[in-house]
Amino acid sequence: MLPSQRAHFDIPSDVAYLNAAGWSPLPRATQEAGRAAVARKGQPWKLGPDFHEKQHDRARTAAAALIGADANDVALVSSVGYGVAIAGKLLTIPRGSRVLVLQNDHTSPVLEWVSRADAQGFTVDTVAQPANGDWTSAVLDAIERPGAAPVSLASISSIHWSDGGLIDMQAIRDALRRQGAALLVDATHGVGVIATDVKSLDPDFLIFPTYKWVLGPYGRAFVYVAPRHQEGVPLEQASFGRRNVKAENPVYFADTRYLPDARRFDMGERDHFISMEMAAIGMEMMAQWGAAAVVARLSALTRRIVDGLNGTNAVQVLDERFRAPHILSLGFPDGMPKNLIPALADQQIYVAARLGRMRVAPHVYNDEADVDRFAAALKSALT
Repeated sequence: MLPSQRAHFDIPSDVAYLNAAGWSPLPRATQEAGRAAVARKGQPWKLGPDFHEKQHDRARTAAAALIGADANDVALVSSVGYGVAIAGKLLTIPRGSRVLVLQNDHTSPVLEWVSRADAQGFTVDTVAQPANGDWTSAVLDAIERPGAAPVSLASISSIHWSDGGLIDMQAIRDALRRQGAALLVDATHGVGVIATDVKSLDPDFLIFPTYKWVLGPYGRAFVYVAPRHQEGVPLEQASFGRRNVKAENPVYFADTRYLPDARRFDMGERDHFISMEMAAIGMEMMAQWGAAAVVARLSALTRRIVDGLNGTNAVQVLDERFRAPHILSLGFPDGMPKNLIPALADQQIYVAARLGRMRVAPHVYNDEADVDRFAAALKSALT
């Protein structure tokens, strides 16, 4: 099994940081790259003419490797919301149809469609959060609901951020395809941990940022755009989205046709010399460890927590069949004690409160001592 990778991180031994689903710490190598990049921006005359292209290619290739994509099918963007806005511009949602979203999902895959529904004449249909945590069955039931308007799009997270519910995206994709509907996946909590292959899943769009599970900075995200949508008009009109608009040319607007692939959707001001390399390093580390090894490691840690909490009737845990291997959402029948999260933080144990539950999200930098200390502290606080 993959051992703890704590040595790659600046985390003291007495800190149990179990909130990767909120934001991850940066690996030491990424921090060093960030510091070097700041210094580089201080002396920009030292940048070679092909420096930015090498950075873009490295990050795009690293992102593509995590999702089984061709690099040119991946656009460099700033956030999941930016990627969803691209989809909003490219997709035509038929009047009278439904767009499926998840109850209490993150805002990014939801609000774009809420803002468009009235003007475009479609309905945003919210799939209720299932009491047993079985999001897959809940979404399938919503797609196939008798007598309901046809579904044109499901815009959903592959793992629900608040309860850690894992959704079988292949089953959802198959059900949508039977209705001719599109699929947008917010893979924020999946990519880097859960094996992802866009060539077999064939989503219309799949988007993920770097600041959580792939150990990168804020402000960097990537969107896979299926080839069938790559003829669309991008959100921003930038020179690098065109075939030959370059300042060094004798003729500036030499060829204003769009690039023939997803690179046309790259965000404006993509030349983030400071954070682009940082994003690439984290993704490359995740790819080197491999999803199978990461899942085995993190599922062992979350199971160890559950075992450590056995006999604590004040805590409810979702069935393992329905939860992601790396996110543990703990419910409290009588409500979560008000000061529980701060009390744990006082012991340098860091978890998060999410919609009345406690979300525990270990990553590769955690070890068995971290999760054992958390389980013991929680049991002590509750008893």
